[in-house]
Amino acid sequence: MYGAGDSRGALDRAAATERAARARSGWYARYLWIFAAGQSVLVPMALLWHGPAAALTFTLAMTALVTGLSLYAVRQRIVRRGFGVRHGVLIGSWAAVYSASILFGQLVFVDSRPFAVVAASACALPLVAGAVLERRRSS
Repeated sequence: MYGAGDSRGALDRAAATERAARARSGWYARYLWIFAAGQSVLVPMALLWHGPAAALTFTLAMTALVTGLSLYAVRQRIVRRGFGVRHGVLIGSWAAVYSASILFGQLVFVDSRPFAVVAASACALPLVAGAVLERRRSS
């Protein structure tokens, strides 16, 4: 069977892995900051531009942002415990604000530049909050 030394070694390895994950988790904060910055361009683009050229430009810009961030995330070697749930809640929050912003922008605030600025800020807010919290957790 396993002795006390084996258990201690397993606990030490688990603690070392947790320390490494905490030290290297700054990548996720950077990911969120980049995604938040993208909102300042993509949300007004979605609300103010019209026509097929605008739709194509928006689709390509969003695809490039999501693809680039996804490739960056996949290359990270270590993620902390509970990452999937935190990321899901964060992206779900962003998606709810983004969807509401686009819906209100298309139905109520058509071509409103002030609303586009507010909507972009609102869409960035969950991402910025997540980045700040992630930075605190990794310290």
